[in-house]
Amino acid sequence: MTSTPVTVSITRTVPPERAREFAAWARAGEDLLRESPGYLGSGWVRPDENSDEWHMLFRFADAESLARWESSDERRWWISTARGLAEDARQERLTGIEGWFDTPRRVETVPAPAPTPPRWKQMIAIVLVFYPLSLATNAALSPVSGDWPLWMRVLALVAIVSPLMTYVGLPLITRALRPWLLRGR
Repeated sequence: MTSTPVTVSITRTVPPERAREFAAWARAGEDLLRESPGYLGSGWVRPDENSDEWHMLFRFADAESLARWESSDERRWWISTARGLAEDARQERLTGIEGWFDTPRRVETVPAPAPTPPRWKQMIAIVLVFYPLSLATNAALSPVSGDWPLWMRVLALVAIVSPLMTYVGLPLITRALRPWLLRGR
């Protein structure tokens, strides 16, 4: 029976101002990987120099070699040094060389949980969008909806405000407040 190489694909989110530190951290990890039995190679890819996403591929000769690396003290130490520097967004394990070229045959997908802000911060972000949108929409509708029944005025307000909040307001406010929303996460 022949062993099948395993490719691990990891996507990490790194604040752009920490890119140089992260690059040094990645190089240190590659140095550790090179000494690991069964290691076949690795590389980092970044969509562009301003991107906060970093993609790493590394390969091992077989699942056993990968398991030894993943349970090693060196790897535990190395991963611990990235706390606060990067967040794991997604990790996939693939067999063969599909991590480089072929159609993937997934062995395992390990999604890392995305950090979520506390509910009270989410509530504040929603109110910061909802209140001005609701106020502006009510002001704009009042000349034509003054005689409408309450249920119809509320329906019109919800029909206008909900898509604006979902597709415009909340993406803008969460992007603007992201450092505050995720502080401490």
